[in-house]
Amino acid sequence: MKLLGICGVSGTGKTTLIEGLVAALKTRSQRVSVIKHAHQGFDFDTPGSDTSRHSRAGAFEVLIASSQRLAKMREFDLPAQPTVHQLIGELHDCDWVLVEGFKHADVLKVEVWRAAQGVTPQYPEDPFVIGVATDNPDTLPVQTLRPVFRLDAAAALADYLLHEGERFEYRSERHG
Repeated sequence: MKLLGICGVSGTGKTTLIEGLVAALKTRSQRVSVIKHAHQGFDFDTPGSDTSRHSRAGAFEVLIASSQRLAKMREFDLPAQPTVHQLIGELHDCDWVLVEGFKHADVLKVEVWRAAQGVTPQYPEDPFVIGVATDNPDTLPVQTLRPVFRLDAAAALADYLLHEGERFEYRSERHG
């Protein structure tokens, strides 16, 4: 499987880019999974539902499955922050894993950056950032030799990923 992280501050368009990238890769016959970093508690199931009730009763993991979907929720007794590598171990085999968030993870990633956010970009200092996706390439505050993609051109990023596929091959033995 191949792995690409998508990083950037909240509100820059990471989720929208990933949506477009998933669709673009899927039309190219690729099976894509996504791992998303969330902050603390987040809504997964509807309050009062069976899975919510099981979780609130103290279940460590709750798995729900149908003929079309499977979801797993795990509650930690103590605060824990699984690494992206541990989460990849939870996935079934696929062609691509896209990781949203985990901006400091040791995985190759594309930074989503917009001048309007007024935030210092990560790409000049992070050797794992291999490209930048932006709404306006002319506004990048630091010139880069990394590829620059338009946020509204997920298909171009998909083409790049497929062309450079070997570079993104994930080998779990590198990460213990």
